[in-house]
Amino acid sequence: MSEAYRLSEAAAQRPEDVLARSAGGDPSAFESIVREHQGMVFSMAYHFLRNRALAEELAQDVFLSLYQNLSSIKSPAHLVYWLRKVTSHRCLDQARRQKLRSHLSLEEVREPAVMKPPRDMILSRTLGRLVSSLPEKPRMVVILRYQEDLHPFEIAEVMNMPINTVKSHLRRSLAMLREKLSSSFGEPDYE
Repeated sequence: MSEAYRLSEAAAQRPEDVLARSAGGDPSAFESIVREHQGMVFSMAYHFLRNRALAEELAQDVFLSLYQNLSSIKSPAHLVYWLRKVTSHRCLDQARRQKLRSHLSLEEVREPAVMKPPRDMILSRTLGRLVSSLPEKPRMVVILRYQEDLHPFEIAEVMNMPINTVKSHLRRSLAMLREKLSSSFGEPDYE
């Protein structure tokens, strides 16, 4: 059986079957899982770390860890939850390690090729810079909420924190971002 045929066969199966085959050692099924979820993992890491090389390395580390823990994954929904949780925690760990190293400026970091061009480049860059200036945990909460579109209770589960802490992080982060944005661009003119 050719490799291309096996890959197309894996993609055509139900996610539960692909997950079971992957846990059973089928490399084409695991490859299918990686292809399906690599965009989400990379995007979370990139938007948190603002460094393409670190985000790629972190994504590889997450998928290596997934491969080692496949037997503990119970369903496709659990797989997505697991990937978000591990990615979030690895991002926080990486940010702590990065504090000891020098940082690249935002202008030196290239946007990933899979991203659509933003409508307003200046606003997008400014928002990216402002979000990256948030403390680590609130930054990840904002990314999970507005990039991954998770509800606060889902974020609380992924981040292992109380729901009220998540809501508090969101409230304070948004207030801080509004304040910084208005100081960068001035107050909006509603007339």
